[in-house]
Amino acid sequence: MSFGTEKDYEFLEKIGLATENPGGFINGKWKATGPVISTFNPADDQEIAKVTEVSIEDYEEGIRACSEASKLWKTLTAPKRGDIVRQIGDALRAKLDYLGRLVSLEMGKILAEGIGEVQEVIDMCDFCVGLSRQLNGSIIPSERPNHMMFEVWNPLGIVGVITAFNFPCAVLGWNACVALVCGNCVVWKGAPTTPLVTIAVTKLIAEVLEKNNLPGAIFTAFCGGAEVGEAIAKDNRIPLVSFTGSSKVGQKVQRIVSERFGKCLLELSGNNAIIVMDDADIELAVRSILFAAVGTAGQRCTTCRRLYLHESIYQNVLDKLVGLYKQVKIGNPLEKGTLVGPLHTHQSKENFEKGIGAIKSQGGKIAVGGSTVGSDGNYVQPTIVEISPTAAVVKEELFGPVLYVMKFKSLDEAIELNNSVPQGLSSSIFTRKPEILFKWIGPQGSDCGIVNVNIPTNGAEIGGAFGGEKATGGGREAGSDSWKQYMRRSTCTINYGSELPLAQGINFG
Repeated sequence: MSFGTEKDYEFLEKIGLATENPGGFINGKWKATGPVISTFNPADDQEIAKVTEVSIEDYEEGIRACSEASKLWKTLTAPKRGDIVRQIGDALRAKLDYLGRLVSLEMGKILAEGIGEVQEVIDMCDFCVGLSRQLNGSIIPSERPNHMMFEVWNPLGIVGVITAFNFPCAVLGWNACVALVCGNCVVWKGAPTTPLVTIAVTKLIAEVLEKNNLPGAIFTAFCGGAEVGEAIAKDNRIPLVSFTGSSKVGQKVQRIVSERFGKCLLELSGNNAIIVMDDADIELAVRSILFAAVGTAGQRCTTCRRLYLHESIYQNVLDKLVGLYKQVKIGNPLEKGTLVGPLHTHQSKENFEKGIGAIKSQGGKIAVGGSTVGSDGNYVQPTIVEISPTAAVVKEELFGPVLYVMKFKSLDEAIELNNSVPQGLSSSIFTRKPEILFKWIGPQGSDCGIVNVNIPTNGAEIGGAFGGEKATGGGREAGSDSWKQYMRRSTCTINYGSELPLAQGINFG
């Protein structure tokens, strides 16, 4: 079961992976009876390993065991649950470089981003250790004498987490760390095209649970296709489903979960804009735009896809960006100096080609890029397009390194353009004027869930609530008070007197 002489793959054995892997962690054991799939390196189209996916029968066994484990997990004190999450963070920290390399190898993002993604899960563990002692409810003044009114937060039971390929472990961290300290068991369905990340992360979590003599079913993982995701959405035993993916699929998930009166947390498509005002720090803006537009080969939900430039600085900024784009090193994401790795799948590469065709047919002018690179791997050129803001493609999310550049004359026009698309995840403006800044973040400004000033649209910190509005789904993950979505709230009133006064002064005599 060795990876042989393939040097790039030797490290996989150090995080518990083999050339053939069962893709289900069910009731504390690794098993799967579904179809066997291969996972590929997007840099060269070579197979990395094989994974056996779970069947629906495996799924049922896993959920039954998870339901039983929930009875124990929710009775542990929140600080005790926080200590388990602390140990998970330590386990990830010990394997940080290996896991980061795996993310880079299997997903295709450059090594620095792969390591950064795993670090984000570690940071979430640290955050949630503190959170485990701060799951506070409010004390509410009662209008009735000798009555006490307050809020109590209790676990939901099981949280289903369905993650996407572009952040195959960070999004799990945003959800699972919070869900666990809130007293919920977790059922994780990772992306079908990044099963090795799902398996490797789960193995570390499983070791922590075993070391603490806790049921492995507290954290259940499934590698599988759409039928497993649909089963999670339909399952009454899973009160909350957190889904990350496209708006189209998210609508379907929301409909299914809502029909059974479940709760849905959606992180869907982004079509994010940066506005550069005439008073902006141009050098700062240009560096930010480059990172936001080409990072992760344009496969972040927070990638900058629309750039609105004030007409007075339009050509200056465009020329600087074109110059930088021509210097971007495209190549193997594991090699030092690479800034842009491959797209994740061959289908993504084909979508890029189709997208460029649609752009040209709608009057778009390619300023730089616009082509695929080589025959091996899923490489494409980071692309800048000059286009009209009314073109239909501008309102769609092409999941790749394509940046639409457009002019505007006034702040009001720029805000209107920012808000003109169905999606509402991340947005940013570059300006030095306080009056512009405060209008941008206020009720007449950006309609997105993330509203930045003088920083890019991507690179969100875990301390804030992450998520967007409109077709982005409205969910919030990670920091702030996002934890409230993972618990149920009870309003409690206690009468400690001997009388029975009624609210609103009602008197039955």
